Amino acid sequence: MKNQRGAARKTVENAARRAAGETGVPYAGELSESRQEALAEIDPGWCPVAWEIGWQRCYRLALAHVKAGGSLPAGAGELVVQGEDLGAWIAGQRVGWDKLMPAQQYLLETLGIEPAGEGEAVGPVRRSQDERWNTNLAAAREGHLRPARKHIELINAGGSGEGEQEAVKLGAWLDNTRRRAAKLSPERCAALDELGMRW
Repeated sequence: MKNQRGAARKTVENAARRAAGETGVPYAGELSESRQEALAEIDPGWCPVAWEIGWQRCYRLALAHVKAGGSLPAGAGELVVQGEDLGAWIAGQRVGWDKLMPAQQYLLETLGIEPAGEGEAVGPVRRSQDERWNTNLAAAREGHLRPARKHIELINAGGSGEGEQEAVKLGAWLDNTRRRAAKLSPERCAALDELGMRW
């Protein structure tokens, strides 16, 4: 299947080059239209040439979660899998339904995801600055205070001992906090000092 995807992408890229007026673009290695249609009948999402790979990743994570017996989240922050907030992703799909391709809509419908109803408020839940601070501080308590900038610390969502985990970009937060130390409140500085923060 991987070779088929590569050939399909090459077909689409070459077609775009030809449409732009480029001459001498070879047809070697491209998939025929009938072959692409046959593969799309088997699995509409077999080759996401028309949408980004990030969309496909979130869809596959949601599909795996449902197949494992899990239920889909109703809002942002309820389910984070491999660093992807599936609740926020689903809300975005529901709100932007009309911008999706028919194949994407079909794939979402197979998971039980439908477009947002008229007047239905669907969107990411914005957390307050204090809530974000407390989440980052909890990650600092669980991790250490000298991680690499790209380090992600997994903590239990909602502070409970069980359930879903939340991915916190601890390294970036600590780096940014050190840079903005002069703007921090004395209480926040003291909380980090208690953990052994090196400024």
